Amino acid sequence: MRVQFRAIVWSAGLTGVLLLAVTLSAGVGPVDIAPITVTYVLIGAIDSMIGLGVTVTQIPSSIQQTIVLSVRLPRIILAALVGFALASAGTVMQGFFRNPMADPSIIGVSSGAAVGAVATIVIPLQIPFGLELQAAAFTTAVITAFSVYVIATRGGQTPTSTLLLAGVAVQAFLGAVISFLLLYSGESIQRVVYWLMGNLGGTTWGDVRVAAIVVPPVFVLLVAYARDLNVLLLGERDAHALGINVTRTKRILLAAASIVTAAAVAVTGVIGFVGLIVPHAMRLIVGPDHRILLPTSALAGASFLVITDTFARSGTTAIPVGIITAALGAPFFLYLLRTNEVTQL
Repeated sequence: MRVQFRAIVWSAGLTGVLLLAVTLSAGVGPVDIAPITVTYVLIGAIDSMIGLGVTVTQIPSSIQQTIVLSVRLPRIILAALVGFALASAGTVMQGFFRNPMADPSIIGVSSGAAVGAVATIVIPLQIPFGLELQAAAFTTAVITAFSVYVIATRGGQTPTSTLLLAGVAVQAFLGAVISFLLLYSGESIQRVVYWLMGNLGGTTWGDVRVAAIVVPPVFVLLVAYARDLNVLLLGERDAHALGINVTRTKRILLAAASIVTAAAVAVTGVIGFVGLIVPHAMRLIVGPDHRILLPTSALAGASFLVITDTFARSGTTAIPVGIITAALGAPFFLYLLRTNEVTQL
């Protein structure tokens, strides 16, 4: 009960932080909009959808409503979903590998998505609904994750160290494939490089729906296995002794983390450090219990990416958010290493 109470309290607080970040971010841009006006726009939009019957004292102009609901909010919601996904996957990967330096790309998911996306840009494909790039990136990311798992499995066993080495080798191979595709990218090279940097520009509600279909249900599955992930930290032998089906649990955790990462990378490109820094920082704050760590890391990751993307688009020239996360994440992690604050799992 105590653990559940702590999880609820922390999650409620971080949800409040996320809502505040979304509201403030929606007001930032070439046309500044006051937070109270943004609040009225959001209340009006929610009221029109579910009929709350709420009356606001100030009615925003149609231009303000269009800017918030059609231009800024899709990008902000997608940033929250992607940060949520990457941080939750990073939390699982760090627990899975019992290594605080693990992140969602450690088994090649991001590289796999990059191959699919770059191939689609260089060799245009046509599929229904105009989701060629997202579909290709998601598919190749999932295929890569399962390929790494199959390569690392011998005699029904999948040693964590072997899985890690297989991921490194597959990433190197996929990096060569991406380089080869870049040689023949021609005029599309700028789009390819922009995607590889991690970009939220040009987001539509269609992109949000793609991520929203995958991320929340898979996250629920991850939370359901939070206790099992705690037990795995003791080692596979102890986990067996405590009644955990280690092989099945590892497969489910790996598949779920790979799918949620693939969904995020497919719509935004490669955004680094969110799945590395956020779970590690939250572990220092709330402790290693994944029943608390998983939801808090996910919510903190959502807020983190919303805030960093706000800075990325608030200048005179918008830049890919992946540059901001790398610029913030690398020094922060070096600081943790320097001050010996890297926790051991």
